[in-house]
Amino acid sequence: MRLGYDRQLYVLPFDHRASFATGLFGFKPPLTREQTAMVAATKQVVYDGFKLALTRGVPAEAAGILVDEEFGAAILRDAREQHFITCAPAEKSGQEEFAFEYGDRWKEHIAALAPTFVKVLVRYNPESDKGLNRRQASRLKELSDHCHQNGRRFMFELLVPATHEQSDRLNDDRGLYDRDLRPSLMVAAIKELQQAGVEPDIWKIEGLDRRGDCEAVVAAARRDGRGDVGCIVLGRGSDEAGIIAWLRAAAPVRGFVGFAIGRTSFWAALVGLRDNTLTREAAVALIADRYVEWVLTFTAAREESDHE
Repeated sequence: MRLGYDRQLYVLPFDHRASFATGLFGFKPPLTREQTAMVAATKQVVYDGFKLALTRGVPAEAAGILVDEEFGAAILRDAREQHFITCAPAEKSGQEEFAFEYGDRWKEHIAALAPTFVKVLVRYNPESDKGLNRRQASRLKELSDHCHQNGRRFMFELLVPATHEQSDRLNDDRGLYDRDLRPSLMVAAIKELQQAGVEPDIWKIEGLDRRGDCEAVVAAARRDGRGDVGCIVLGRGSDEAGIIAWLRAAAPVRGFVGFAIGRTSFWAALVGLRDNTLTREAAVALIADRYVEWVLTFTAAREESDHE
């Protein structure tokens, strides 16, 4: 039984693992104990930015974090104790095909973390390899069923990378793909996954430029009695202008309940801290400022649409 989630949800995601350790510090796996501790300490900076934002008007009942067990187990425990919304990833980092992070022991790890949402990041293009899609859908149905049987909500981050044929068709124009092809592929992917028994409570959606495309995604997510399902906008590492445009397109659409914006919220601050151009206090404040900015942008766009 799907639980659903149609309340406001403003997530600060920092569950990046390989991309975080390598991209920020240049560490190569396997990490030493000291390197692991350094990454974990840096994630604490992001968490402190989240908590600072709660003192600056972000509603605590809608605010959530998404962080991994590997570097953020202590953060997840603290957030749970403080009754924040917590999200934890179940996917193995950096894989083209969805696989469970902890292999056959994934259920034990979910039980130990007890997050509000179990999250997966999945690359799924309905025009891609059918065998790949079937294998992924089978594993994802198992996870979806397990979450709902155990009172956990399920968050699905859907990425729809272009196939080689699609890229060739559009002359490798990423902007054209995002605007003219990806929206319909996302709708098709959502429907295929639903038909396979995969039932997210929240769909985490790559940003869309047009309100009509946002409406089409919500219609797919909420079809056939799924009216309690929500959608949120993911940041995809875009610049500030891109994030604001996506939030303003989505916020007026009922069914889009918030966002999950990570790298654009924290990356510049962490680079500044790493390079000693920012103090820790300044880095925390910068992360809080960005997170507050997204909340204000989303809520203002929704309020404007209510008065149209």
